[in-house]
Amino acid sequence: MQTLYIRNVPEETVDVLKRRAADEGVSLTTYVASELTKLAHRPTNAEVVDRLKRHDRAEGPGTTTILEAVADGRR
Repeated sequence: MQTLYIRNVPEETVDVLKRRAADEGVSLTTYVASELTKLAHRPTNAEVVDRLKRHDRAEGPGTTTILEAVADGRR
């Protein structure tokens, strides 16, 4: 496992992270490591856009159907 040293973290950010760690009953290190792991496993916006571009929408609703549903929802 690697060790990260993070400099220049604003004091208020550290305070929030410490409170959240305490609320979960874990150390600051454990909490931050968990949050970084979650962040690393989330796709980036570019990855989401790329995935959506590759998604086959041939079977989905057409533009007219979508616009009608939006219009119906506003009535």
